[in-house]
Amino acid sequence: AEAAELRARLRAVRHTVLVLSGKGGVGKSTFSALLAHGLAADETKQVALLDIDICGPSIPKIMGLEGEQVHQSGSGWSPVYVEENLGVMSVGFLLSSPDDAVIWRGPKKNGLIKQFLRDVDWGEVDYLIVDTPPGTSDEHLSIVQYLSATRIDGAVIVTTPQEVSLQDVRKEINFCHKVKLPIIGVVENMSGFVCPKCKNESQIFPPTTGGAEKMCQNLSVSLLGKVPLDPQIGKSCDSGQSFLAEAPESPATLSYKNIIQRIQEYCEQHHLQEEKIM
Repeated sequence: AEAAELRARLRAVRHTVLVLSGKGGVGKSTFSALLAHGLAADETKQVALLDIDICGPSIPKIMGLEGEQVHQSGSGWSPVYVEENLGVMSVGFLLSSPDDAVIWRGPKKNGLIKQFLRDVDWGEVDYLIVDTPPGTSDEHLSIVQYLSATRIDGAVIVTTPQEVSLQDVRKEINFCHKVKLPIIGVVENMSGFVCPKCKNESQIFPPTTGGAEKMCQNLSVSLLGKVPLDPQIGKSCDSGQSFLAEAPESPATLSYKNIIQRIQEYCEQHHLQEEKIM
């Protein structure tokens, strides 16, 4: 009955993409937000961004929606809209203050994730982007389990180039294989920094073991692209603006756009393959 309820609610979602990371601080929420902005740049597409990072919900801040509240309607919870075609849902909208700590055990977190999927009235959605917490714990198992009632196109895994981050990403890839979650590919974030004055490139996080590229070759996973460091990304996140719109000529923006295009192509191909099977 529960699976049927979730299926009914998510029937109108065409593509679902999970954004994962092995550890915190690699720019996963920033990537989720910019992926949503990039997809919503096509006004014919309806995009939804679901934040299931229960203890560290940063999506409201990054999307410029701090202080917004969730509204209840006859058909369920209404998402908070950034644009007409970009809706967002996060536990951050349910807290009385952004500084409130969410001190919950697993079952309560799982219950809220189920509620987000079952009770939010997303309407017709082309892309549902799910921003997850770091690691491979309760929230990840719950979202994969609940979404198995419908269909997941796959996961995008975000990392930084240094070995300490890649070590955790290997665990994340292993997790995806174990729960039969397709991997769309890996994004290497903070991949070098080009000085705006002298134009020299510095490796802030040195890829001592060959970075994400070498890891992807070894594990037969696609490398979707490398995003260089740009101080404007942090500024845009803090002010709740889209970096893609604020710095259209930045090498990081061009890299993001290529990655987003590759994700779209993967999703369309995946959809066609599923239709053939059906």
